[in-house]
Amino acid sequence: MSGDAIVCEGLTKRYGKHAGIEDIDLRVRTGEAFGFLGPNGAGKSTTIRTLMGFQRPTSGRAEVFGFDCWRARVDVARHVGNLPGDFTYDERLTGWEVVRHVARLRGHTDLTRARELAGRLQADMDRPLRQLSRGNHQKVGLVQAMFHRPRLLLLDEPTGGLDPLMRETFLDLVAEARADGATVFLSSHNLEEVHRVCERVGIIRDARLIATENIGDLISRALRHVRIVFAAPVDVAPFAALPGAQDVRADGATVTLRLAGPVDALVKLAAAQEVVDLEIGRASLEEVFLSFYGAGDS
Repeated sequence: MSGDAIVCEGLTKRYGKHAGIEDIDLRVRTGEAFGFLGPNGAGKSTTIRTLMGFQRPTSGRAEVFGFDCWRARVDVARHVGNLPGDFTYDERLTGWEVVRHVARLRGHTDLTRARELAGRLQADMDRPLRQLSRGNHQKVGLVQAMFHRPRLLLLDEPTGGLDPLMRETFLDLVAEARADGATVFLSSHNLEEVHRVCERVGIIRDARLIATENIGDLISRALRHVRIVFAAPVDVAPFAALPGAQDVRADGATVTLRLAGPVDALVKLAAAQEVVDLEIGRASLEEVFLSFYGAGDS
């Protein structure tokens, strides 16, 4: 088997003239957590459906643990826990009936882990799915995706509908799965969630993978938000002249700006005056994400 959990080479899926994904080249290492970012319609769910073998690629190839995702999709399914973004089952079934059905398909008889997950997520497993709120529906989806301790978790918007407490529980469960050696492929709009879980991210736009980056590298290159309070008003011109300085503004004795790159020159310049307070904050991952799209994109 391949040393990578996921390998995509030239992976393309077209629906008539429309490209769901186009020429995707991607490798996800075994044991890593990889975030997949992009707006609705960018190709995130199409990528996951293709990895699961739910649809045949138009061209290129995709493998999970060395198994071709289309030709060996039964083998792929044995190793994967999948939560689709549009998780649905027969709405007449209860959560437990869904889990038992998935367990039979996978040849599992021990539901101890499923009961543990349901308890931690406070999932309502006894009522039919049609009677559940979106949040409880999502909890059932998480239980069925994770209870058999899969080698790979393919999670598409996994915390949709969950309250903040349950989001924290989900993040704990992902951390535990990774400690057990699982690989995580997480598609999400919740950028803080991806930031906390993943070491690397892929950014997909208009069906194409436009960047694959370590999160640490992304953040280190991002603009910093700077706020300096001086003992008295200062001339902002030297701050505006700093390499990488943007949006330099003064309000009385307070100077604010955004800075790309090292802060050494900024700190030395500020130290020439009496500094009362200094705040330097990194841009959020959302701001980093938007930098790949442009402020005008939705």
